Amino acid sequence: MSRVFLLLQGPHGPFFDRLGRLLRASGAQVWRCAFNAGDEFFWSDPAHLLRHTGSGADWPAHLDRIIAEKGVTDIVLYGDVRPIHAAARMAAQAGNLRLHVFEEGYLRPFWISYERGGSNGHSALLDISLSDMRATLRDTTAEIRHPPAHWGDMRQHKAYGAFYHFLVLVANRRYRQFASHRSLPVFHEFRLNLVRLMLTPFHSLTRAVQWRRFRLSGHPYLLVPMQLEHDSNMLGHSPFAGNRDFVERVIAEFARSAPRHQHLLFKAHPLEDGRARNRRSIREIAERHGVSDRVHYFRGGKLADMMAHARAIITVNSTAAQQALWRGLPVKALGRAVYCKPGLVSGQSLSDFLAHPQQPDTTAYRIFRNYLLQTSQVPGGFYSRRSRAHALRLVADLILAPEDPYQALASGRFHRRQQIGEVLD
Repeated sequence: MSRVFLLLQGPHGPFFDRLGRLLRASGAQVWRCAFNAGDEFFWSDPAHLLRHTGSGADWPAHLDRIIAEKGVTDIVLYGDVRPIHAAARMAAQAGNLRLHVFEEGYLRPFWISYERGGSNGHSALLDISLSDMRATLRDTTAEIRHPPAHWGDMRQHKAYGAFYHFLVLVANRRYRQFASHRSLPVFHEFRLNLVRLMLTPFHSLTRAVQWRRFRLSGHPYLLVPMQLEHDSNMLGHSPFAGNRDFVERVIAEFARSAPRHQHLLFKAHPLEDGRARNRRSIREIAERHGVSDRVHYFRGGKLADMMAHARAIITVNSTAAQQALWRGLPVKALGRAVYCKPGLVSGQSLSDFLAHPQQPDTTAYRIFRNYLLQTSQVPGGFYSRRSRAHALRLVADLILAPEDPYQALASGRFHRRQQIGEVLD
């Protein structure tokens, strides 16, 4: 039966447009739904463009009409938590449609994730035990690669994101009722990113001086990789309404339970734009709990360097925890994540973890990581031309396959994908 694909919002840039071309070349029919001027700009086939110009409340009914009128068999999207995509996930379940979900790689930076049915807290990985992974793995002696210390195409990611939001800001006349899934208006987001760009040289210098001074102080510390305030993975799969709630819980327990000679380092996300006022929150909460001399905030920096000297890691559900697990560092996750399995993240209470963090089982993590590499992790990226081309060579076949990557491995229809042999852009 002919496949009919409906592509919703994708990564900023041309990734979904290139994917659509590949799917059309396979004989499938491909439609794209645009929700704003940025979505529309990055789609090169106007004859197969659909527009949602109504409000968010109008979307579920509009989606049902599209599915019925076009005979949609497959829905493709990037992230499954934002309201537009949450509605699509429910429609796919109700209509027994295939739901294809892309996300940033669970093993960043040189991989992207491809799953069916959901990702992160909705991923099928949550129901696959380590023993099941061990039983279905092929070539379990494969070398586990070192997670690189930087995100492969961060510059392109920032550039596409800035241009996308610029289009939404100045060319969105046709989509007057569009409301971003993020909390801030587009103009405020654009202004924050502009200020961040202008201050980058100053922040880089002060951060380098601050990190060198702290590193040479010899203080033992726990590292807290921060997530973005609008991170749908954090908001949708954790008990926290924002970063301040998370910071409050961590610092309060640190003040009660951590040895008094230890320090706590909060590291900002590379794309942090200041909207959450994390630095102010951390300073105020630390002062209130009497630990301001032991709690520090860093505006970014190299994650690998900070992990190299850390005693343990605390996170909501950041993918940065994967790098910590690879290094054998204890990890405490306070939200739902695909790596939250016995033997990997600590099952201790936060107070016990701060006092005596338990080491992860490195053999268990090797099984988990190899399982990801043989299933849902696709080498490449969404943003730079070179890494995008690398990923596109593989994802069309994954989408067109009768089984999802986890089912394919379990049933024996497994073909080892080419591992990264060179640094991608």
